[in-house]
Amino acid sequence: MDSFSTLIRTASHEQHVEAETSTFMSDLLGGRLGVDAYARYTEQLWFVYEALESGVRELAPDPVAGPFVRPELFRLASLERDLAHLRGPGWRATLGALPATLAYAERVAACARDWPAGYVAHHYTRYLGDLSGGQVIRDKAERTWGFARKGDGVRFYVFEEIPNPAAFKRGYRELLDAVPVDDLEKQRVVAECKRAFALNTDVFRALGEEFPLSA
Repeated sequence: MDSFSTLIRTASHEQHVEAETSTFMSDLLGGRLGVDAYARYTEQLWFVYEALESGVRELAPDPVAGPFVRPELFRLASLERDLAHLRGPGWRATLGALPATLAYAERVAACARDWPAGYVAHHYTRYLGDLSGGQVIRDKAERTWGFARKGDGVRFYVFEEIPNPAAFKRGYRELLDAVPVDDLEKQRVVAECKRAFALNTDVFRALGEEFPLSA
């Protein structure tokens, strides 16, 4: 029988690919969009991570979600430094969420509040994705828009407190495999992972509509 971490990875593979190969992301990483599109994307991430990280104190003692509350993963402070660099010191005044982003953030916040195992699904899809594919985005962003290597503008993708991402991801998968929930709940978590990827894809779609490539 497959481990829970394997089950999650294989079950959400299709949605993962769809999110990664969205038109907006392809255009962004292909250098076909300006830094403004990158800044707008970074703004949307702020809302999602604010939902992921604002309720962690309440989740820390929870037997299911608690082990996943790892301060070395937190991204909000890095995102805020990036936004100050991209948008200037008054970035909060112009911060705006797309409707798709609000739907995503609200779902994350609802899980954090009411369903710790569902929160784990969102935690997994975001942070493990950032540790993996996020490094590709950082590299492209540095080369396309001239950000300092691992500096302001791309700090979101730099996990300074995780010197060995491969070892960290192995440990994370062990945590997933040890989650104290029954098989039915595991199926619900897998379904929530798929939902997380779909919500993420909706944000990419909305960004693609906001930043269409001129024909």
